[in-house]
Amino acid sequence: MSTSTKSFRGTAAVLPAVVLVVLVVGGGLGTVVLQSLGLMPLVGTPELSVDAYSALGGDLWRSVALTLSIAVVSTALATVIGLAAALTALSGGRAALVAAGLTVTVPHLIGAAAMALLLADSGMLPRILGMTDGGWPELVGGRWWIAVVAEYAWKESAFVAVVVAGTLATRVAAFDETAATLGAGRWARLRLVTLPLARPALLASAAIAFAYTVGSYEVARILGRPYPEPLSVMAIRLFTSIDLQTRPQAAAAATIATALTVIVAAVALHYLRRSAVWK
Repeated sequence: MSTSTKSFRGTAAVLPAVVLVVLVVGGGLGTVVLQSLGLMPLVGTPELSVDAYSALGGDLWRSVALTLSIAVVSTALATVIGLAAALTALSGGRAALVAAGLTVTVPHLIGAAAMALLLADSGMLPRILGMTDGGWPELVGGRWWIAVVAEYAWKESAFVAVVVAGTLATRVAAFDETAATLGAGRWARLRLVTLPLARPALLASAAIAFAYTVGSYEVARILGRPYPEPLSVMAIRLFTSIDLQTRPQAAAAATIATALTVIVAAVALHYLRRSAVWK
């Protein structure tokens, strides 16, 4: 069987699922964009405009900056921690991979509640450390959104660890042994063998973690401040408002969040296509 025939059969096998996903996701995204541009109003006559974006004013750009800050910091932490856990697991420390596997199964809502119980002013950690008299920093609902970043970094690092460890499990041993035979030290093997092999999986999992962080609502709502608010919180707050005139503004916030995710996904895909694994 030729390569083209195998490729065609593989494409035909996944085509029904792909078409269904494109219709559902594409239809939803299209509706959101049209609503944000005034072409599908719940009240009034359709008219192309950017009033929904301008109505949000400076709050929109503050939300964009906050969303990017949370997503970038938490994704960077998750990537570093997840990579370290994956390398530990490959070195024989299976406990790290077991912990990551268990963490992946925990919903973000439960994780946010656990972080609140652990890091709040009256939570378990300040009680254990005896800092319930006002000396505990404002981690939950504080200025720097530390609890939110910590929850995302904890949860997404487990996802990164599972993906990277699964990718390296069947590939790194032979290359690592060959490099060691040729005289490469531990750090040289890490830099020249392990990291290049892990880079595609690391990049893909980091992009997925970033996308989830941008679109996630419950963690920022539970652990964050009322103002300013991330794009996801802004979108849901406006969408659930009793004032139907705010629906286009909710769609505008959701459109911006989607655009950020698409840009990051496109950049990640660009670099993945240049990797040897893709080829």
